Amino acid sequence: MENATNSQVIIDDTTLRDGEQTAGVVFSRREKVAIARMLDSIGVQELECGIPAMGEDERDAIRALVDLGLNARLITWNRALIPDIQASIDCGITAVDISLSVSDQMIEHKIRKSRDWVKEQLKTALGFAKEKGLYVSVGGEDSSRADLSFLAELMEITRSQGGDRFRFCDTLGILDPFTMYEKVRALRNAVPEIDIEVHTHNDLGMATANAIAGIKAGARFVNTTVNGLGERAGNAALEEVVMALKLSCGIDPGVDTHRFHDISRFVGRASQRPVPPWKAVVGERVFSHESGLHTDGVIKNPLNYEGFDPADVGLRRHIVVGKHSGTSGLVERYRELGIELAKDEANCMMDEVRAQAQRLKRPLSDGELRRLHASGRCTLKAA
Repeated sequence: MENATNSQVIIDDTTLRDGEQTAGVVFSRREKVAIARMLDSIGVQELECGIPAMGEDERDAIRALVDLGLNARLITWNRALIPDIQASIDCGITAVDISLSVSDQMIEHKIRKSRDWVKEQLKTALGFAKEKGLYVSVGGEDSSRADLSFLAELMEITRSQGGDRFRFCDTLGILDPFTMYEKVRALRNAVPEIDIEVHTHNDLGMATANAIAGIKAGARFVNTTVNGLGERAGNAALEEVVMALKLSCGIDPGVDTHRFHDISRFVGRASQRPVPPWKAVVGERVFSHESGLHTDGVIKNPLNYEGFDPADVGLRRHIVVGKHSGTSGLVERYRELGIELAKDEANCMMDEVRAQAQRLKRPLSDGELRRLHASGRCTLKAA
């Protein structure tokens, strides 16, 4: 795992685990292999690849992933139970996430135990995993609602027994980025010897922001899923987290972004969750421009209205002709269609373009633009 030890931030993508836990989503073994290969090929350092305790079909799929010999480290999700961990070992896995409920809400009302029971369960499960030579992430389910001093106790147990990192989970997606930063920073200061991982959900639309906040607070590992798949409203999206790290934070996690569009489309098809055209970073139309001022600006210099080159994520720019278009955009769109439009013609056509767009309640299609030009009305007037 040379990549994991040398990189400043480690992406642990959980598309194959939490992503598949999206209600109604099932990946075939072939799809899992393809997704794992694609993520590995672009440099994602770690893949959370399944839950062996689910059954033999799941274990067979995990073994198939192990047999690929990927550069990425494969890690499985397990309850803090020795049989779960043994099932991972039987699949050929050498890294595990051991999950425990850590908030008083879940300790009392889900597992109906006590804080002391959770601590003893951690010691037992972690001790077994380390005896077997496993890399271990201890996952704190519902960390965002847990008492910080209790989390620090669990982190200290993790450190003292040789655990490798602690996963701070915003399981219900209820934090704002400021609170996420404060909590992760407090834990970072309380137990600085152990790495922190952040796992965020999107129930309030803040999964990516919370993931970035956690990293800024000192977390070294971050969970993502392609397209933000995951339980309920999903997880932090791989493509959003990576681009935000690079552009907003000046942190390069070592992931090649040029295939993001292809991977996004593949996972969209495999999950039967089509990617919305306006999906941040990878949506087919996120580099579309219609407004006259914006289109004129982007034609003169793309950096005027684009934070990064569409090609960086495998996309391209679209000039849309509609109600809000100006002559610069109209001329450029016709040029893309192989038609050189004089400025006078463009001025003449604008009223008709806007009238049609208003009537149709959408931009004009290529065919409609060709027919408008072929009518010759504005060519004659311009002449």
